[in-house]
Amino acid sequence: MEEMFSAFGNYGFPMVVAGYLLVRLEPLIRELQKSVALLTVVVARQGGVDVDEARRIVEGGRP
Repeated sequence: MEEMFSAFGNYGFPMVVAGYLLVRLEPLIRELQKSVALLTVVVARQGGVDVDEARRIVEGGRP
């Protein structure tokens, strides 16, 4: 039982901080995903690449 309390004492604070940061950063990560997707479309159109082909390359590797 003492070992369990010791483990909670050692790892509890870092777990709470990591959870808090994950909750706080999740909206920012989602916005970054949207920005990257938009930039992929823009670059594909400027380079003359089909947008669907660019998606396939990004999602599953080279066709």
